[in-house]
Amino acid sequence: MTKVDEKKLELESRLFAILGQPTRLRLLYMLRDRELCVCKINPAMREDQSVISRHLGKLRDMGLLASRKEGVSVYYSIAEPAVFELLENANGLLRTIVERQAREAVEAL
Repeated sequence: MTKVDEKKLELESRLFAILGQPTRLRLLYMLRDRELCVCKINPAMREDQSVISRHLGKLRDMGLLASRKEGVSVYYSIAEPAVFELLENANGLLRTIVERQAREAVEAL
């Protein structure tokens, strides 16, 4: 049996927990190609400003987002573009799983 490093498991689990929330994914995609001020982010989201701020903070604390202040405004941008490679791989995996499940469902008929 292969031994897995506990710290590695903890970090991976934390990353997937951060990515496992639709609002955070929406924020990442919103910021994918551009830096945005919170004043532009909040109106485009469905949640309260305080909820959006908490999500942005969690993404920043994980190292996925960078932030900078300009006067009273806070701007966010992607700090780790590799997160989108991970999301694309996840989409490929999901597509494979769904296709396999569909084949199995057809075969069961």
